[in-house]
Amino acid sequence: MGVKDSYPGATKQEDAYRSGFLTLVGRPNAGKSSLINAVFEKKIAITSDTVQTTRCRLRAILSRPGFQLIMVDTPGLHKPQDPLGQRLNETAFAALDGVDVVAFLVDASKPVGTGDKWVASHLAQVKAKKIAVLSKSDLVDEEGIKAQSEALAALGEWEALLSLSSLTGEGVAAFTEHVVSLLPPGPRWFPEDMESDLPLEMTVAEFIREKVLRKFFDEIPHAVGVVTEEMGYDARADRYSIYTNIFVERESQKGMIIGKHGASIKEIGSLARLDLEQLLGCKVFLELRVKVKKNWRRDLNQIQRFGYGEGFDAE
Repeated sequence: MGVKDSYPGATKQEDAYRSGFLTLVGRPNAGKSSLINAVFEKKIAITSDTVQTTRCRLRAILSRPGFQLIMVDTPGLHKPQDPLGQRLNETAFAALDGVDVVAFLVDASKPVGTGDKWVASHLAQVKAKKIAVLSKSDLVDEEGIKAQSEALAALGEWEALLSLSSLTGEGVAAFTEHVVSLLPPGPRWFPEDMESDLPLEMTVAEFIREKVLRKFFDEIPHAVGVVTEEMGYDARADRYSIYTNIFVERESQKGMIIGKHGASIKEIGSLARLDLEQLLGCKVFLELRVKVKKNWRRDLNQIQRFGYGEGFDAE
């Protein structure tokens, strides 16, 4: 499925109605997923300080009177160390094809470096309208913003150069308004009550993986994959029962995630359950199993089974 494939039932609108696709791109931890959550003022995408937090193709759909903006989240572009990393880079680059606007995010608190220049060089070949965005502006003073803006402006030709903070909300509304102004007239691609095209089972798995990422900061996060094996809704009890597998690559990693007397896995489950109950609007029974799948990050079949990096394959 391509970036701009519509959901069944897409409808035409008046010429005054704007709709289109915005791809967010940048280095790891540039703030792409946090910006999506800030625009929606709710949790849509998972976030953490870990590289490869974003692994699944996500289109977040913002429907408002007069426009529909589809925000495409992408993995952070980085030097890949394994087939998973290579797959994620391919996903990010493929998400630039056929979209209306590209937003290049750069962390305002870090100097513009060779990695940012590398991303910008790829964007120079993209036909879409491009804007540059300094994220995390709350971490920098005015002089820092000015210096970073000049460095970012020198990396390419931009329709606009904006700064914002997803944490405080400063500049987020202006960002949304500017992107919408660049969208062409078009149809409503998705139903108005749809906020994400990520399957529910995948969303559940990602919410759980986020909790693992936030608890562990070194090797374990990269080696973790989560699959929702089974989930069902009991209308009488108004409760979802969800069974998931957390995969790691070594027995030692399994032991760390489970923790002494199961303390770590209980904490992960409790935190994930809070998010899932808010997402699903009902009580949740959640069972987490931890399993070892050696070297799964080097197994393309396993990567595909987890659904990581999928969604932008050429047709």
